[in-house]
Amino acid sequence: MKYDARFERDASRVPRNKSLKKHKLRDKNAKKSVGSRSEKLFQNIIKTLSFILSQFVAKPDIKRLYIVWIILIISGVGLGVNLARLQILQGTKLKNLAQDQQLTKSRPFVPRRTIIDRNGDMLALDRPVFTLYAHPTLFKESKDAIASKLAPTLVQGTIFAKTPAELLSLFNKAPSGLKVAESLPEEISDNIKNLMLDGLELLPSQQRLYPQQELASEVVGYVDGDRNGQAGVEYSQQNLLERTMPKLRYQRAMNGAWIPEQLATGFVQFDDLKMQITIDSRLQRLAREAVRQQMEKFKAKRGTVIVMESWNGELLSVVSEPTYDPNQYYNFSLDRFKNWALTDVYEPGSTFKAINVAIALEAGVITPDSVFNDEGRIFVDGWPIANYDYEQAGGRGSTSVRDILKYSSNVGMVHIIQKMKASDYYNALQRLGLGQTTGSDLPFEVPSQMKNRQQFVSSRVEAATTAFGQGFSLTPLQMVQLMGSIANGGKLVIPHIVRGLFNTKGEAFWEPNYPEPQKVFSSETTQKVIEMMESVVHDGTGKAAKIPGYRIGGKTGTAQKAKDGVYSKAIVTSFVGIMPVDKPRYVVLAVFDEPQGGSGGVVAAPVVKSVIESLISIEKIPPSNIDEVQQQKEAEKP
Repeated sequence: MKYDARFERDASRVPRNKSLKKHKLRDKNAKKSVGSRSEKLFQNIIKTLSFILSQFVAKPDIKRLYIVWIILIISGVGLGVNLARLQILQGTKLKNLAQDQQLTKSRPFVPRRTIIDRNGDMLALDRPVFTLYAHPTLFKESKDAIASKLAPTLVQGTIFAKTPAELLSLFNKAPSGLKVAESLPEEISDNIKNLMLDGLELLPSQQRLYPQQELASEVVGYVDGDRNGQAGVEYSQQNLLERTMPKLRYQRAMNGAWIPEQLATGFVQFDDLKMQITIDSRLQRLAREAVRQQMEKFKAKRGTVIVMESWNGELLSVVSEPTYDPNQYYNFSLDRFKNWALTDVYEPGSTFKAINVAIALEAGVITPDSVFNDEGRIFVDGWPIANYDYEQAGGRGSTSVRDILKYSSNVGMVHIIQKMKASDYYNALQRLGLGQTTGSDLPFEVPSQMKNRQQFVSSRVEAATTAFGQGFSLTPLQMVQLMGSIANGGKLVIPHIVRGLFNTKGEAFWEPNYPEPQKVFSSETTQKVIEMMESVVHDGTGKAAKIPGYRIGGKTGTAQKAKDGVYSKAIVTSFVGIMPVDKPRYVVLAVFDEPQGGSGGVVAAPVVKSVIESLISIEKIPPSNIDEVQQQKEAEKP
């Protein structure tokens, strides 16, 4: 069949467009109705939810709302109160606690200053020491092998010495933490380190060392475990012996370690100052030996020797026996730490007669040639007073002041003092410092003791007993001070031990400033007394102190000890010497407590002689009479 174009034309005349439009309109309306239904459904849901929500919001529970608000208000107030408590009331405390946890300050260890004697010899110094611990559980060798290797390093013959058997026994006591030895010096610790043995631990520390041991312990003193001085110069000069060093501030790091914030000024370097004291170690050693020998010979309870340079008060020797080793102070009783030359008083006895003669001469009531009747025994207010040799010698009759001192007459001294008014005599004693201390830089000095003015003046026997050195008491140190005033022309100097702080070149950094000496006697008075004291040594009670060729003045003393207010049979013997008489410079005193037998001339005078001989040798003091020395040498030839 052929294609006919009329079909195309006829087809175009058919009204199809209306039906198509209707069809399209129905489709459009159908879509529109479906969309509106969805929107309405969604809107309905929203309205429903809004209604439900509005029911809860629009009509809440009023009580519950109040409760919530009250809780919130109370919580806020409580929080504010607690914040105020922490910030205001406890702020400082909490800040300090935080700083304690996060910051710390520590003063780095600085060695204590060294103490040297007048010649530069070492008396006290700091040194590093080590404590050795053993931990057997860490040993990589057998205990026997460790003990055998370690024993030789702990030097035999020392306090550290231990045998292999002793070490093995120690190692078997515990698996760890065994203290083998302490206070080991560096050389021994180095030897132990060189063994390279596992299980041995060396802990370092610092120790105060006294290389001369007990030589000057009563003067130097000691330092305790807390590095505080407890006696002697170590105590009295604590502030000068301790070096000042600023504290380092440390902050805790993240790992808990303490890290210094900055290095303190002077941390690396510190001064080289040393404290020099007036003691001469050579003289101190010889004096101590002399005291010990005499104590043993006469079984004395205690003994002391003091040597002082009269013009400036420097103490060249201070010996107090029995003493202690400051390196091992913990092994001694407390009474050993007392330097009884200045901590205890005694009645000086006849050594004080020289002072009383000087008082009477200064008052102008006597001269060296004044004569008094020595009856041997007298009574004062009913109390008997007799010479020490009255039983053998009786009375001496007319006796000069010179001989009264020479033969140590008690009765003669009473007559001399009775020439003075009791009040004037008391005033003179007070001017000399009785009832006070000497003002020495040595610690724990006690004052001398005497009756009060009313007691002294109202009773004649008080002045009478004081005339021969009893009825009052003083320290050996004050006795030296008083005799120093006789030796130096009448000046009361301060006995002292500290010279000052000096550097390694010997230059003074600091020196103590002592008060000007007080004038108590004229030089004329003291010269007369010294010449009278020379006769005591030449041919009187002090002949045991005589040294050929040397002019020595002296005075013996033997006094009864009072116990519970009553004089007993126990005695204190003493002797004081001044030399040389032509140019007095040194005062030497020896005192012995409760010797068994003997007097001051027998017990104490030989010790003073020995000390003076040592002083002559050390100071190279020439003799006053060379001919007498030659004669003595000739006499000693076989």
